[in-house]
Amino acid sequence: MTRSLPLAVPLVAALLAALPAIAAPDPSLVTVSERSGFVRTGRYDEVLALCEAFAKKYPQAVRCQDFGTTPEGRPMKVLVVSKGGAFTPQAAKAKGLPVMLIQGGIHAGEIDGKDAGFLALRQALDGETAPGALDRQVLLFVPVFNVDGHERFARWNRPNQRGPEEMGWRTTAQNYNLNRDYVKADTPEMQAMLRLVEAWDPLAYVDLHVTDGAKFEHDVSIQVEPVHSGDDDLRKAGTALRDGVIDRLAAQGSLPLPFYPSFVKNDEPDSGFEDGVATPRFSHGYFPLRNRIGMLVETHSWRDYPHRVKVTRNTIVALLDLVAANGAQWQQQAQAADARAAKLGGQPVTLDYKTTDRVRSIDFRGYAYTRTPSDVSGALMTHYDETTPQVWHLPMRDEIVPDHVVAAPKGGYFVPAAHAQWMAAKLDQHGVRYRRLDGAIKGAKVDAFRAGKATFGAQSVEGHQRVTLEGAWSTETQDVGAGALFVPIAQPKARLVMALLEPQAPDALVAWGEFNNYFERKEYMEDYVAEDVAREMLKDPVVKADFERHLKDDPAFAGNPQARLEYFARRHSSWDTQYRRYPVVRTDVAPR
Repeated sequence: MTRSLPLAVPLVAALLAALPAIAAPDPSLVTVSERSGFVRTGRYDEVLALCEAFAKKYPQAVRCQDFGTTPEGRPMKVLVVSKGGAFTPQAAKAKGLPVMLIQGGIHAGEIDGKDAGFLALRQALDGETAPGALDRQVLLFVPVFNVDGHERFARWNRPNQRGPEEMGWRTTAQNYNLNRDYVKADTPEMQAMLRLVEAWDPLAYVDLHVTDGAKFEHDVSIQVEPVHSGDDDLRKAGTALRDGVIDRLAAQGSLPLPFYPSFVKNDEPDSGFEDGVATPRFSHGYFPLRNRIGMLVETHSWRDYPHRVKVTRNTIVALLDLVAANGAQWQQQAQAADARAAKLGGQPVTLDYKTTDRVRSIDFRGYAYTRTPSDVSGALMTHYDETTPQVWHLPMRDEIVPDHVVAAPKGGYFVPAAHAQWMAAKLDQHGVRYRRLDGAIKGAKVDAFRAGKATFGAQSVEGHQRVTLEGAWSTETQDVGAGALFVPIAQPKARLVMALLEPQAPDALVAWGEFNNYFERKEYMEDYVAEDVAREMLKDPVVKADFERHLKDDPAFAGNPQARLEYFARRHSSWDTQYRRYPVVRTDVAPR
């Protein structure tokens, strides 16, 4: 285990000197972190006190609000900041102000965002930095998202990280990782966050983290979508925001990256890097589906806490300036993307992305290292010499292309009445429009997805047994019962609708195991019955010829007694026609 070393006094002084000189701040607005020279971080009672203190100090610009309650009963706080007086979603919309939501502590051991956010906010409110920025936008600052995890407070909760001296825990009190919960929204915390998002509709959602991984000189990565994904035209705004932040950080002496610096092979620097597009279980994969900008900020865990707080603070200031200068234009682009999304019916839509095998070489600022056999594990282990900076020439795969692409339904989706109650609640959480059918639709022409193969996960993931489906949509006729839900594709969140309901979308509800019952065999024919059924069926020369062809052409089938009996069971009237049939269906015609 690597120990966090006490920060030398001269280094603290140098880091503090790098920040703009300001008058002595109100002591009630100074964090434990700042008072300690950015060696420690405070407990959650400090957040409660600071939230109220900021509202009291700046009554014309700040409101301190609750937006949820954690499973352990703690209030979830958001600071609403607007020098233009837009303290409600309605006021922000009326004034045409873009909204930016910045959150810290979704992984509560990675707490740079909380301390940097309070520092940047105080300086911005005092006019010492980002002058005028808070007049042209609304900032929602959530200091700690994972509040219960924050209070699981101890040393070494982040053994791969330098500082602070003590910190919170990665997961919630219910042991959920919130940055895997944006689509499935299992947790009270995420449900509260989605209500906040739905109310305010932020143009940009900024998620502040700290990396794991190797030792190297780069101190922060800035990842944004849409850049490679989502609405084509909105990618211009995402790219401009990403590049603007990176340029400003580089000018301030940071070494920012536009990708997450995780090696293709763990602990092997020579394996290089592979970029990609996050799936919507993650914050910056989720928001492009709403036609909004998601940013993931990852300071580097092996930089000490004072440096990480400084870089995070600089990132927040850059964001305030950039949204103030460009937010009105980006907001128009987002609204145009909403209009285009509502017309996606019948058009090809990408469900996920992949990286090609195309490789280029990049220069990467690392340290000299050796790889030698370990007398502990017996494996080759990497040892870094942080006194010897070294430029690594590494392979990079960053050509990103669509993977699964499907045509959006022209009408939308039907959710059967049997699943309407819980599905309606889930759609409500995401602000997706739907309506209930008052009466049945007889003989509706629909597309149904039947899985030829369903592969269940070997272990639990976030309390779910995930499933991967291989199959296709095909046209069928069925009755749609009264009480079913119709989810139209003609809505701004069309991409999110497909992410939730398309069976081969990576984080669809079915992929999280919500429909696993339909991929489990429930009724069986006894073998001795199947034998009799088979002999009767073989009297039909067409069936006999087909069966014999299977025996001849497929040795695996010929050698599998159960497969041979199932051949006949599938042709019997007792066969379950719903087996491996996904119950949500598509329609090209919106019901009246």
